[in-house]
Amino acid sequence: MSQTVNNPVLAEVKRGDLIENRHRGSYAVVDSEGDLIAAAGNYQQLIFARSSLKPLNVLAMLVSGAADQFKVTDAEVVLACASHSGEPIHVNLVGLWLERLGLTVDDLECGIHAPMGREANKQLHLAGQQPNPLHNACSGKHAGFLTLAKFLNQEVKGYSAVGSPLQNQVMQTAAEILGIEWQSSPKGTDGCSIPMMGMPLITLAKGMARLAHPGDLRSDLQKACGRVTQSVQANPQLIAGTGRFCTDIIEKTEGKILVKMGADGVFTGWLPGKKWGIALRIDDGNLKAAEVAMADLLKRLKVLQNDDLLDHWIHQPIKTWTKATVGQFQSGVNPV
Repeated sequence: MSQTVNNPVLAEVKRGDLIENRHRGSYAVVDSEGDLIAAAGNYQQLIFARSSLKPLNVLAMLVSGAADQFKVTDAEVVLACASHSGEPIHVNLVGLWLERLGLTVDDLECGIHAPMGREANKQLHLAGQQPNPLHNACSGKHAGFLTLAKFLNQEVKGYSAVGSPLQNQVMQTAAEILGIEWQSSPKGTDGCSIPMMGMPLITLAKGMARLAHPGDLRSDLQKACGRVTQSVQANPQLIAGTGRFCTDIIEKTEGKILVKMGADGVFTGWLPGKKWGIALRIDDGNLKAAEVAMADLLKRLKVLQNDDLLDHWIHQPIKTWTKATVGQFQSGVNPV
């Protein structure tokens, strides 16, 4: 996936008197009919959605009957969509979910990394503990896959493998929402070892619009999409964590705007009230630049009566190691 050099500047870094960095990208905003509301750059560019696709990846667990059989709670639905901070609330809930499945942390195939949340990482270090797979930002997604594996009576070991029946079912269900042929799409593997399928950025936006308003889908998918939306609206702390972009936006907009980050500068959003879907990507993968661009786009779309709450994310400070503010991220040339 090469960068598209002609994409507009969506975010800038100003340090002192100079613009130090410029971050180019593209986005598309579409309604549930597939009509383009706003766009910038090469929105036909093929991308991997990374973790921003999790709200669609969880649908296979919901429509299969696995969630009903194993009494998956709304909080667990959100954890399956989450890139969580590894705070105790996240780690403990995923651990209890695995216990209910008769599984342990050793069954997770997501790997180990330090908690994404700075405070959670600090507290773990102070306690003299090492992170385990529960602290992985994707442990909830993997617990959802394990739930589906148990329901399908498939081997737990290898549930994340490329070409496995489970992962093919996950792709097939998400592809139905996206309106793509999953077998012929470009393939890759995410950082948590899960296979991915590539798609145009605008296709991702259309999928999120159908999540926001699934009226043209079959009834079980409509129900599943509705549950994802309602679960995220009710549990924003679980989608990311304290001080994180996704949690903050969902909380402050009271669920009117739902957003999901992905690695390497990808963001998705869905607005149930407007029946809109959003997909955005920063070419160089900078996550802070993606947050700036996403917040700025939401403000320019005028979807909130009080959109000043987005300013905190549009103008993120740059600080020295002594905590002195010496610059800031800011919006770039961002046409709507």
